[in-house]
Amino acid sequence: MGAREFDYYIFIDYSEDYLGYSIIEGHKLKEIIPKITKFAHYKELKHKASYLKSIKAVIEKNEIRQFFCKLKIRKTSETPEIYSDILEFLNIYSNCLIFISVDNKQYLNFEKIVKIIDGENTKVIKESELKKDSLEYRVSLVLDTMLNLARLKDDKF
Repeated sequence: MGAREFDYYIFIDYSEDYLGYSIIEGHKLKEIIPKITKFAHYKELKHKASYLKSIKAVIEKNEIRQFFCKLKIRKTSETPEIYSDILEFLNIYSNCLIFISVDNKQYLNFEKIVKIIDGENTKVIKESELKKDSLEYRVSLVLDTMLNLARLKDDKF
């Protein structure tokens, strides 16, 4: 992961009734890291409510959304929309190296779909396989946090 440079990084995550994805260009990965140092994995937190309140302010202050090419969060009933967006992106950028981290619950189905479209330029891994504190892991926490914000407020991004 760290040794190989990818053109795009896609993160797909799930939280209760919500599924979302974020896409970031490879060169923006290092730019976003200093702005997301306070992000943490939601399940590991003791004070979840205060974390979400403070991290929402960090998202707005640091304009975190601007770093992503695409970011979408929907209810799980809209999973086909999420998958079709990503597959369309893979089709358009078929000549690029793409890294995809997928929530463990979505991994098997999504990996099968990606192999049909492109198995050579795309690396798909389970979210649980991300090395803790790696660039990829840190950026995946942004989507995890935004999913939890959406879930608690019933919002779309």
